[in-house]
Amino acid sequence: MKPDIHPNYVDSRIVCACGAIYNTRSTRPEIKIGICSACHPFFTGEQKFVDTAGRVEKFTRRYGATRLSRAAKAGA
Repeated sequence: MKPDIHPNYVDSRIVCACGAIYNTRSTRPEIKIGICSACHPFFTGEQKFVDTAGRVEKFTRRYGATRLSRAAKAGA
């Protein structure tokens, strides 16, 4: 490796918003993150399912009437 062109590689702390701390090595001494595997819903099992029936009904209300109105215009 060429001297004096590479950044310093130091021990680093990664601090999450939930308070979890991970120790690793990086070019930065401290890294702050907003979400980690300790607090992410996918990893904690507290995943909330979205109401898909509500989405389908909203889609039908928005675009289902368009199909009916086109059929009515074609018949008229």
